Amino acid sequence: MGRIFEYFVVCGLGPEMRTLDGDLGFHGLENSYLPSLLDQFPPSDHSLYPPPPPQLPTCVLPAGVGFHTSGFVSSDPASFPRSYPIVLTEGDGSKIFVSCIAFKDRVCEDIAEAYRLPPDTYADKCICIVSHAPNFRALRDSLEEIFLLCFSSEGSCKPLWDIISYMVANVPLPTPGKDRVLFAVENCLLSVEAPPEDSLPQADISLQPLVQCLDVDNLIKLFTSVLVERRILLRSNKYSLLTLVSEAICHLIYPFRWQQVYIPLLFFSGVDYIDAPTPYMMGLHSEVDTSYLAMDGVVVVDLESNQITTSEEIPPLPEPEFSSLRNDILKLLHPNVVAIDQLKGFGNSVEQCPKNLSKPWGEDHDLQLRVIFLKFFASILGGYRNFIENKVFSTDAFLKRRSRSTNQPPEPMLVQFLGSFAFLDYLERRLSFDENSTNLLEKLQDAVGRGQDAMSILPKSSMEPEIITIAEPEVEEAATRYTYDRFPANARSEEQEEKRKQILAAASGALESNGSSPPGKNTKEDSFSSRERAAERDRMVLDIKVKLQGLWERLLELGSTEDPLSSFEYGTILALIESDAEGIGGSGYIECIREHLNSGWDGLLTEEQFIAVKELLKMAVSRAALRNDLATVQDALEVSAEMFKKDANNVSDYVQRHLISIPIWEELRFWEGYFEYLMEQPANESVNYATLVTARLIIVASHMAGLGLSDTDAWNIIETIAEKQKLGFKLLIKLRGFLSHVQQLRVGYWGASSYKQQSISSGLPSPRPKADVSDETQQPAEASGRSWVQSMFSRDTASRANSFSRVRKWVSDNASSDITAAAQKKIQTNVRVLKGHSGAVTALHSVTRREVCDLVGDREDAGFFISGSTDCLVKIWDPSLRGSELRATLKGHTGTVRAISSDRGKIVSGSDDQSIIVWDKQTTQLLEELKGHDSQVSCVKMLSGERVLTAAHDGTIKMWDVRTDMYVATVGRCSSAILSIEYDDSTGILAAAGRDTVANIWDIRSGKQMHKLKGHTKWIRSIRMVDDTLITGSDDWTARVWSVSRGSCDAVLACHAGPVQSVEYSAFDKGIITGSADGLLRFWENDDGGIKCVKNITLHSSSILSINAGENWLGIGAADNSMSLFHRPANAGAKVSGWQIYRVPQRTAAVVRCVASDLERKRICSGGRNGVLRLWDATINI
Repeated sequence: MGRIFEYFVVCGLGPEMRTLDGDLGFHGLENSYLPSLLDQFPPSDHSLYPPPPPQLPTCVLPAGVGFHTSGFVSSDPASFPRSYPIVLTEGDGSKIFVSCIAFKDRVCEDIAEAYRLPPDTYADKCICIVSHAPNFRALRDSLEEIFLLCFSSEGSCKPLWDIISYMVANVPLPTPGKDRVLFAVENCLLSVEAPPEDSLPQADISLQPLVQCLDVDNLIKLFTSVLVERRILLRSNKYSLLTLVSEAICHLIYPFRWQQVYIPLLFFSGVDYIDAPTPYMMGLHSEVDTSYLAMDGVVVVDLESNQITTSEEIPPLPEPEFSSLRNDILKLLHPNVVAIDQLKGFGNSVEQCPKNLSKPWGEDHDLQLRVIFLKFFASILGGYRNFIENKVFSTDAFLKRRSRSTNQPPEPMLVQFLGSFAFLDYLERRLSFDENSTNLLEKLQDAVGRGQDAMSILPKSSMEPEIITIAEPEVEEAATRYTYDRFPANARSEEQEEKRKQILAAASGALESNGSSPPGKNTKEDSFSSRERAAERDRMVLDIKVKLQGLWERLLELGSTEDPLSSFEYGTILALIESDAEGIGGSGYIECIREHLNSGWDGLLTEEQFIAVKELLKMAVSRAALRNDLATVQDALEVSAEMFKKDANNVSDYVQRHLISIPIWEELRFWEGYFEYLMEQPANESVNYATLVTARLIIVASHMAGLGLSDTDAWNIIETIAEKQKLGFKLLIKLRGFLSHVQQLRVGYWGASSYKQQSISSGLPSPRPKADVSDETQQPAEASGRSWVQSMFSRDTASRANSFSRVRKWVSDNASSDITAAAQKKIQTNVRVLKGHSGAVTALHSVTRREVCDLVGDREDAGFFISGSTDCLVKIWDPSLRGSELRATLKGHTGTVRAISSDRGKIVSGSDDQSIIVWDKQTTQLLEELKGHDSQVSCVKMLSGERVLTAAHDGTIKMWDVRTDMYVATVGRCSSAILSIEYDDSTGILAAAGRDTVANIWDIRSGKQMHKLKGHTKWIRSIRMVDDTLITGSDDWTARVWSVSRGSCDAVLACHAGPVQSVEYSAFDKGIITGSADGLLRFWENDDGGIKCVKNITLHSSSILSINAGENWLGIGAADNSMSLFHRPANAGAKVSGWQIYRVPQRTAAVVRCVASDLERKRICSGGRNGVLRLWDATINI
């Protein structure tokens, strides 16, 4: 029989202090510090029990450990101990239940002495009981008795840790529905039991806090948000409320289970997880600031004020189920009001109003509320069993049958719910049951069909449970009792005590040295134990990190009809890798693959799985390279090689399609950094330095060969590194001879199966220019001659520079080089950081020189940028005012600013507050506030004649007259949110598209809709209209070219491996440029009556957000904070392939939300999630 209490844990201030930012050492009493695991039972060296979750200390003290001048003060409520539950989630989805008591406890004398703390200093401490059983009451009652016993003036008859150890080791789990276990803590008798297995799942909490915090309508809104799997954030200033409400709503969705990220109490420093793109349910303390986060689409539930806010509409529950659910809840909560008009004792009023509802809220109320929601599911899913055939549920047939019965089209909420992971999980569990077995949902459906009461489905047992008594061990009456002035420490082993002394001695020595070696600069590995290192890493990703292994395995288990790239598993792993600044997501993903390989995985991948794994590994390597995390890069290379060797049927172009597409392999700085990393690794002390350098360079060379770098390029990198290490000629010859056998190196790197040897011997087709390929194939042939030896010692700088210029290339699909001399020199250009916003930058607009000449004159450097942010502000920036670029701040919006436009005299902005504000550009005064949209404004455009065109998530496009402050007309209407619009003022043609997958075209002068362009299968993110051509880019990974006049699709551009987020039309050469979430920039042109891709640019490693083409200049901006400027030389001709890279600024790590370009001044500006703008003047050298 298992134990109900798995661990008793004490968390608080450990001997090694670290701030919440990870800085080592003591940094003042005003800072908060990372909590540590101080004591536990069973002890950490107990082999029979797995260790407690490593993230436990951070979770039970989410605000960290703070210092205080006093402990408990009866007159100060803020000093009172706090009791609250938390819930953690393991990788397999199972829950860990923890009861906590946080209090202020006196700091240990040895820690106070080592860190020179004032006497009688107190710090936050938390004691916890950990269990896999949801017995919240038993956990809380037991913990409170331990706490009271510790600080009781009467004391205890036994040492406190003896009482704890006996309780944890001896109290068993009760048999569901049969046992009641009685046990005692000192003289307090406690009990625990579990409901029968055929009843509702155990909910050892009260649902009353949920119905007290939210009214009926908001309760149903929250319930609906959970069913359609939105991103849900609960806010409260009480830890207990966050967990209790989260658990309550999970019980109300029975028989379904929440399958997404679940963190009822989020630690304060993990607030950035709120911007994660995948569904989640999180709870966050009200004091934590989230104003700088985008919060797009997040359902924010304020439990203190009974308010729910979100930028995206929550679909309503279908009728008549909504009305029935609402009335049933009202009858339960307010029976006297609901039944006030009913004649007592007449008809079935007794059935309609349950008995005993005038009593205080109790377990009966909890049970009735759960049955009410179960009745809702029984009704809305009525007859669903008839649509299961051969263990497959026909969603379309079920929805058609419901539509016929209700005479209504399928309800959006029901459609989303039937596609949710919760419903799919339920079907999987339901179909695995025996054919004759039924669950409570189906029992209720059958009972309702027979006219029985809903409560009749619950089991009724007249038998009293069997009492199991856990007797306390007999002890002799002690003359003295054990009392404590602080929570006592458990006995430590000699090894633990010695380590504690070493850490405190090091801390004391660091303080005595008076800052000669600042503690905050020490590495985090100096004195961390393995558990503390794991806790530090897991703090960054918490439950998401725990799920990585499960996500990876589920990704490999997807069926042949499922697309891994659009799966929840792929999206969650990708989001974790992209958003994790510490690299834990990327390295954790690689560890998952390695563990899978070591466990016997055969490595076989379908084509779709291969693409998904490839993209995730590419992202992990790219992020690791940006952080200079070469250990993760090396691990990724080794894992890739192992996967390739395992898979006997691997795709023939694995290397080209996977690793070689990552641009860092061709950068000298990367290989220099990798070499330095290898040199830092332990080596035999007897080996001399030159031999060690040679050995490390051979490792570097083997990776270069395996990755497909040409022999010439690889040798130039190796030679450059060797010269810096002053390597002698003999060792250089040895290295050159090693590289001459490049084909054999590749065979050894990727494996030597006959299939692979055939692939490799055929040349491993490289995406490099043909001239380079010829050089590569000629080089090994010279290996036995003298020409390559002589050339090796050549100091002809011109020839070497010409050779090295091939190290960094951007390659077109037809293998033609497009690199100009300027790009090869990697000229650094002037990048300015503009600070002023306190929230994420969500809108950017470039104001041309012509529009600002009235304000600043006809200067060469004239031109503004205007930004909008989640801080509700609009700011005007003048790049010509170096050092004081901020020209004005415009205040007026009360929501996130989403769109900005301007003309010579006015600025117009649209916001989540559903308003459009017009400002005077010269005086910066607010002129007008236009209201008429019913949802957030997504697009604004200034037109001639002082008219404004606006579009919103309510699906409407409206025109306004600024001169008269009048709404003119609704000129277009879509069936869903509009994300992008285009308007030709000369013809009156308007195009708009968004979430309904349709591109709509209107002639607003005639007031008629011209076409509905259908073809895309997912959201349309961007559109561009020039003359009779309309280009659309969609999340379905394609772009389409349409004729405006005919309403026909002329071409489908389908070469991207991700959503197409930006499209542009180059008028000069009639070419098309597309940018995608895969980081690729593709150039398309008409050829023999069709459109084909003639150039593929791999400069960027993240989503292309902006493409702006002029006659001679082309500006690009991406989400990874990278920018690029292309130029069309005079001799390039009228082909889109004539664009050549001009300059690229040095990139810094940041997440970018929007980009704008001023091609006339050759400036590109990006707006980051951190509120910072990055302005690049491409014509100014540093």
